[in-house]
Amino acid sequence: MNAHETNVLNAPKKDLWKNIKRHFSVYALLVIPVVYYAIMKYGPIVNGQIAFKDFEPVDGVWGSVWVGFKNFSTFIHSFYFGELMRNTILYSLAKLCVSVPLSIILSVALYECTHNVLRRIVQTLAYLPHFLSWVIMYGILLILFAKGDGLVNQVIESFGGSSLDFLTNTKVFPVMVVLSDAWKEMGWAAIIFIAALMGIDPSLFEAAMVEGASAVQRVWYITIPSIKPVIVTVVLLKLGTVLDAGFNQMFMLYSPAVYSVADIIDTWVYRQGLLEFQFALATAVGIFKGVIGMMLVMVSNKVVKKLTESSLL
Repeated sequence: MNAHETNVLNAPKKDLWKNIKRHFSVYALLVIPVVYYAIMKYGPIVNGQIAFKDFEPVDGVWGSVWVGFKNFSTFIHSFYFGELMRNTILYSLAKLCVSVPLSIILSVALYECTHNVLRRIVQTLAYLPHFLSWVIMYGILLILFAKGDGLVNQVIESFGGSSLDFLTNTKVFPVMVVLSDAWKEMGWAAIIFIAALMGIDPSLFEAAMVEGASAVQRVWYITIPSIKPVIVTVVLLKLGTVLDAGFNQMFMLYSPAVYSVADIIDTWVYRQGLLEFQFALATAVGIFKGVIGMMLVMVSNKVVKKLTESSLL
């Protein structure tokens, strides 16, 4: 290798160090997130090996006996595996199909609203539930839908109807889960769509108005196509968490009466993996979910890339 080639290879390194020295304060801000991800995200990967071991706390991570895919086999051949997968996937897809369209509708409505005070009030009310824990949300749902003394049941009874069992009925419970999740997260999820809407060229709407396009036509032919890449990205990212149906929500809302339609992978892992101290099994299920999620994102990304011009990569 001659001197010229050596200088060409070293040039990017010199430029990088010059940029770091010149913008040191900006690069210094990266220290906190880098340390956080190194300790909280990448560090635990080392302990992920217990998924392939018969983990005993006394022996530690490195001293436990290697059992290969035994923990994965235990989960897959579990009596409840089919039911857990069914509930988890159906809840995730139902939340995706309900929450994303509602978030888009809310963001478009806020974007099109010309009354500033009304827009701010609606934004605040829509964002607020996101900051409430599911413990508080459960209390609200209990006040509204409890059988007998719930506000909704009181209204139904006042019109001569009979009290309904919303939270312990296997037919109604799934609907309550999906709608309560949409209510809680719809406003927060709309933020990314509102940001995308702000990037649309206003001249497109002005030209459409000159041509006589109605408000609905402007939304359908300008607004939605303009934020299509963002919609595709959000959907693809959510597909990666299709096996994560929301432990906190389900843990607060479910009860033995609705286990058949409410038990998901995470709640089963909590009972079997943590309460029964089967940490290796819980870790194996976590890796199983991660691998399936990654495969879904990769496959769906390729499919979307072939059918449309939008994709993650």
